[in-house]
Amino acid sequence: MAEIEIGIGKTGRRAYGFDDIAIVPSRRTRDPEDVSIGWDIDAYHFELPLLASAMDGVVSPRTAIEIGRLGGLGVLNLEGLWTRYADPAPILEEIAALDDATATKRMQELYAEPIHEELIGQRISEISAAGVVTAASLTPQKTERYHRAVLEAGVDVFVIQGTVVSAEHVSSRSEPLNLKKFIAELDVPVIVGGCASFSTALHLMRTGAAGLLIGVGPGQACTTRGVLGVGVPMATAIADAAGARARYLDESGGRYVHIIADGGMRTGGDIAKAIACGADAVMIGSPLARAIEAPGRGFHWGMASFHPDLPRGARVKTEVLGTLKELLVGPAPVNDGTMNLFGGLRTSMATTGYGNLKEFQRAEVMVAPAMQTEGKSLQRSQGVGMGAGRG
Repeated sequence: MAEIEIGIGKTGRRAYGFDDIAIVPSRRTRDPEDVSIGWDIDAYHFELPLLASAMDGVVSPRTAIEIGRLGGLGVLNLEGLWTRYADPAPILEEIAALDDATATKRMQELYAEPIHEELIGQRISEISAAGVVTAASLTPQKTERYHRAVLEAGVDVFVIQGTVVSAEHVSSRSEPLNLKKFIAELDVPVIVGGCASFSTALHLMRTGAAGLLIGVGPGQACTTRGVLGVGVPMATAIADAAGARARYLDESGGRYVHIIADGGMRTGGDIAKAIACGADAVMIGSPLARAIEAPGRGFHWGMASFHPDLPRGARVKTEVLGTLKELLVGPAPVNDGTMNLFGGLRTSMATTGYGNLKEFQRAEVMVAPAMQTEGKSLQRSQGVGMGAGRG
């Protein structure tokens, strides 16, 4: 790929966000009812290619159950309020009542409460008892300490999630988690992320992960790009990971690793573009914070919003629009694509002539440089909601 000269001694690649591309119709169209948007990971089938982000303002045991019943997968944050407090309801009420000037500092104090290991098993059991697939998230730093409690509770899908996760973490202060060894010893599928480049995705695939979370810093509640200067526009990040998957598929003799686009999506059209760029599913958070059932009471925040030393996220006010069902599968009373997200995906696939997600990954896309960039899209959203916001 041609590089652009940034200045003497530095070049860079051109990268694209969702607002920079459009999906090109094929020679056929289909009835939306004839389109399948289901996907499978390991032994589990889902009617919606959806993971709900491990954000305390989005996924509670109750909403994880409802999302599971609707056909998706809710990921519970095991380092959040649900494992620090036996009853997080008053804490969530307080967070919703905080003024902007004091919110970050007070959230740091609230999240200083230690994780109670017994609550890990209790929360997973609450979800499992409802008969839906259970998924829970830990950061790499906490995985070694708490993973046994997670597995003993019977989690179905284990998510190891951080701002950036690599297969080759280097530390002079502690022994880093050996992902390849760790994953090989587990009997459950492991999803790892985030990452945003071809080489990192390829290395993570070699660890044995069942899926990768692709995206660094695109979420509305995440300020990683501003605080750290780190990030890759989502369309390019997903396409690069899809290229790594094709390389690894040949290298491994046919082992398929799922790509999950994580963040930067506010409408059904954005989700459709993520799949067309090569994703198998999407992880969204901020759009689901607009649900009546969301635990954030009209707010959401990322996993690093309360970091004790370097917070990377914002507590974002959002407008409550409707139920989880209306947001995910409709019917939608608004015309901007922010509700019935997966009806939008289904209709996009039908309009462009593709019958399932694997076919849709091969859709032609076109660069539309006159459209707004991803960064401007984030600014114009004004609370509409973007993605996971890990920070």
